[in-house]
Amino acid sequence: MNLAETLKLALDAIRAHKLRSFLTLLGMIVAVMAFMIVVSLLIGFSKYVDEKLSKIGSNTFSVTRFNFDDFKDTDTIAAAQRRNKELTFDERDFIRQHAQLVEMIGARSPSGGMTREVKGPTGEPLRDVQLVASEPNIVDIEKRDVAEGRFFTNTENDNSMRVVYIGMDIANKLFPAGNALGSEIVIEGIPYRIIGIQTAKGTVFGRPQDNFVEFPIKTFGANFGGLKWNRAPYFVVKAKDDKSFADAVEEVRTLMRIKRKVPLGEKDTFGMITPDAISGLVNRIMGPVGIVLIVVPTIALLVGAIVIMNIMLVAVTERTREIGIRKSLGARQSDILKQFLFESAMLAALGGIIGLVLAHLAGYIITAMFLQTNIPWWAAVLAIAFSALVGIMAGLYPARMAARLDPIEALRAD
Repeated sequence: MNLAETLKLALDAIRAHKLRSFLTLLGMIVAVMAFMIVVSLLIGFSKYVDEKLSKIGSNTFSVTRFNFDDFKDTDTIAAAQRRNKELTFDERDFIRQHAQLVEMIGARSPSGGMTREVKGPTGEPLRDVQLVASEPNIVDIEKRDVAEGRFFTNTENDNSMRVVYIGMDIANKLFPAGNALGSEIVIEGIPYRIIGIQTAKGTVFGRPQDNFVEFPIKTFGANFGGLKWNRAPYFVVKAKDDKSFADAVEEVRTLMRIKRKVPLGEKDTFGMITPDAISGLVNRIMGPVGIVLIVVPTIALLVGAIVIMNIMLVAVTERTREIGIRKSLGARQSDILKQFLFESAMLAALGGIIGLVLAHLAGYIITAMFLQTNIPWWAAVLAIAFSALVGIMAGLYPARMAARLDPIEALRAD
């Protein structure tokens, strides 16, 4: 029996029991869909982190009040809060004056530190708008993408002028006619003139990235209670080049220790956040999470394989007489074995293909609502191939059982 005849017999057997075939497929469909959604989320999140780090720049790092290691547990956090003081502009100036490997250093306030109601010229005010602040050179350090207008100038910052740089959501919602640039918004009764609008970024994990109002940092400090507590600044530092990046980090660390008079051998009283530190943190978090997320769909794949094996055993029992007739007419054990193996493999592969299509459709929804997903071609091929392999392994025992049936005994079956 050639390959074409074997495939035809397997397809005929699947078509002959449509409902049973569908129920058999269902386990594999759910398992492959869940597996591919998890893989696409992990790959998408990794690409998102890499993209954000590349936009900031491989030669950029931050000086903060706390380090990642300060958040291990409550005792560590409490100790860090007592030890680490808020950063000051004197420290920024000290680094700016003495650092030889630093091209730029700028201060900005933490994201998510404050939210307020923002009013436009007409219509309902926007609630829970994020308020942030930066020095003018942050636009160059962070490589901001300005859609309209411009960022702050040093004069505007030094004089605490009431100007703002806003996200695209604020512009679209408060100024639907498209005349946001040059107009005014009101926050806590104080008007601010819009001088720039940032290019839309969309959402990440359902959190909008364009719902913010940004101030010159001195304006922010003057109008919102000073730069302390959740408004205290941190520094963004750009090294002169990639080659000197590691040396620049150590230079800034040394200057901060000198400025803060940290004794030799004692722990830093500040944090240094580099791209490698961020990548390491993400890997430490996503490693165990990724393993757990992949193990769960793998268990579903195992359940799908058990379902296929069970159905194939039922099929062997139902078609015992058919097997006996085929053997009596000259069919070899290998022919029977191939037929049942092809049938189980096709069932599993078909389930894998349907699951892959559903995962792709689910990816569009996840991308629109939460995070950019990505299913690479190699993962799609691997999913279908693995599904077929699972089908072959699940169908091996029933197929061997069918192939070894005695033709005389099989013909006596009801």
